[in-house]
Amino acid sequence: MTNSASVHLVDSDEIDLYPISSAERLDSHFFVPWNLKRWRGSEFRRFGYADPEVGWFGMELFFLAQDQTPIGTLPCDDDALAFLLRVPPARWRDLNSRDVSPLHGWIRVHCDNGQMRLAHPVVTEVALDALGSRKRNDARNADERMRKRLGTIVGHLKQMGASVAAQTEESVNAISDWIEDSYPGGSATLKRVKEAFNALSSRR
Repeated sequence: MTNSASVHLVDSDEIDLYPISSAERLDSHFFVPWNLKRWRGSEFRRFGYADPEVGWFGMELFFLAQDQTPIGTLPCDDDALAFLLRVPPARWRDLNSRDVSPLHGWIRVHCDNGQMRLAHPVVTEVALDALGSRKRNDARNADERMRKRLGTIVGHLKQMGASVAAQTEESVNAISDWIEDSYPGGSATLKRVKEAFNALSSRR
């Protein structure tokens, strides 16, 4: 393994723990928000004007890191970085030996899977925002699915003539829980609602 010369090296005790778990996934991460104002005023973009090749490969690394594990990191190994960029290792070493390299701003971090990786504060920020958005969307979708499920159960109870139970939030939730316990991941069909209603009624 070779060390990237332009990466800031520090004592092990000073290396930060990367904030994103290696278990996190962004399988539908096809869009990366980009702050144009921030980019236009960045030091790296200014350096990129002096060496456009460095700027190009630097941008590539920003985006390639989105598909890595953990999300938003890069390997510390030169050969692995050359492979990611699809360039010969000798060409990568040349790029990385320049006064400002494509790894400008990247630092070493400890990851929760025991690996030492490279991270960039802006890339990390983008990845954290994407994960937050996904989790908020997942929560909204889960709430909507539950709302529809409970509505379906209410409709079935009314169809069964159990209007009193249909008007009781506690009863509807209990039926939903019973179905989930008995048929994990299963839908609230009329047959299952009847089964749950009868099973819960027999306990009273």
